[in-house]
Amino acid sequence: MSGAVRQLGMRRASLYANLKIGGHQDCCPTPEKEVTVFPFAQGSLIKQWSSMQNVTDGNQEKSNAPPQQNRYFLNINVGGTSFRIACKVAARYPITRIGKLAVYTDPMKKLQLCDDYSVQRNEYYFDRDPFVFYYIFHFYQSGVLWIMDELCPANFVEEIEYWGIHLQYSQRCCRILFEEKQSELKDYLKVQRELEAELEPADREEEFEGKCLGGFRKAVWNLIENPYSSIPAKIIAIMSSFFVLISIVSMTLSTVEEMQHKTGKACMEQLEAICAIFFTSEYLMRLISTSSFQKFLRAAFNAVDMLAILPFYIQILFEYLTEGDILYHEELHRMKSVSKLGKVLKLIKLLRIFRILKLARHSTGLRAFGFTIRQCYQQVCCLLLFIAMGVFTFSALMHSVEHDVPGTNFTSIPDAWWWAAVSLSTVGYGDTVPDTVLGRMVAFGCISFGIILNGMPISILYNKFSDYYAKLKAHENETSLSAKLGKKICFKERAMKKLAECCRADTHIHH
Repeated sequence: MSGAVRQLGMRRASLYANLKIGGHQDCCPTPEKEVTVFPFAQGSLIKQWSSMQNVTDGNQEKSNAPPQQNRYFLNINVGGTSFRIACKVAARYPITRIGKLAVYTDPMKKLQLCDDYSVQRNEYYFDRDPFVFYYIFHFYQSGVLWIMDELCPANFVEEIEYWGIHLQYSQRCCRILFEEKQSELKDYLKVQRELEAELEPADREEEFEGKCLGGFRKAVWNLIENPYSSIPAKIIAIMSSFFVLISIVSMTLSTVEEMQHKTGKACMEQLEAICAIFFTSEYLMRLISTSSFQKFLRAAFNAVDMLAILPFYIQILFEYLTEGDILYHEELHRMKSVSKLGKVLKLIKLLRIFRILKLARHSTGLRAFGFTIRQCYQQVCCLLLFIAMGVFTFSALMHSVEHDVPGTNFTSIPDAWWWAAVSLSTVGYGDTVPDTVLGRMVAFGCISFGIILNGMPISILYNKFSDYYAKLKAHENETSLSAKLGKKICFKERAMKKLAECCRADTHIHH
């Protein structure tokens, strides 16, 4: 019987015993193709049939053949499950696939609508999901397309599109729930794709094959980008985070008054130079090992690495230009130039604060936070819009009730913006307070609105952050586990290889 089922995919689509329309391109299909031709039919064990078989052993089949079907009914076989639909009922929906079978009179057009046709049974065969077709069959009987919650939205939409039935035939309540579920599924799949893209490295090991110094660049790439590939790669990742922290601490201590003397300043400059050299070498190693220079320039983390090293070299350049001014300009002009360059240098040194973003390369929490902000940018923009509306509204109200009070700080609406922003954030510094009763009532309304406003997006952001963090952490653990298993397997192979070499050496000694 299993052989009969596998041969089901080889039969020809024919209307009569001596009429063979088309033919199978693969006269000798492989076993894999035989198994996958009619998956639903195999589950139901459809009996073997061929058009020429009726000529040889028609007498043997007469006793088992079903009675001749009424021509006013359509015999439909969907994945091995038989259905009977009245032609008059199906013809009410002529644009659907079953409706066309009932309306068309040309046998060739009918054969184009189905996957196979049995002359003996007068049955049209479709290799589709029979479970979903129960709802299609009910639609032709009742005129209403019912949708159950347990159905997969993507599979159900694909099936009804195949049968030519529009979703508008369903009840409005079912359609609304189904469209919501479908929208949620699309959003979920979109987030999954973006999360996979976030986890996927900019380069892959396969991309280095066939390129100049591919093996060397691949080794450098694993050393810099894949901390789980080896112990030296993990050490470099730890050193990168360590130097980032040292650089931030150095920048912070350089502003302390006690560290402004000559010895402390020289120590901070040496520490800054060491950190800059490490960041530069790390950036150059990434640049050398990249498989695509365009991808390297578009990567956000590489832009952060560039920001981490640019201030150091720009500072050196400006100091060199300052020395040139001292040599070739007069004293007054030189002092003005030095003052301007000093302000520019302070601004450039401030860019070193962006080095802390380098921690996101090795921090799952920071990556999850950035991904959460990108996914929830609409909610964040709405929150900022509501804050701006609250600031403008309550600052205008406060100015209108407090501007006549002597010595008030609410002399204009822009002067009241700071008070409104502080009150909406529920911080309340107390540097500016209303004096009148109406002003205090406005302040109470502003604080209440701030509490409601601050509580709205917290749950959404926190839930999404927790979800993204858990997925990123799970991927990180899987990567670490696969790397450890790979090392264990390699260690086992090396041990077996060494053992085999020792055994061969002992055999040669005995001989």
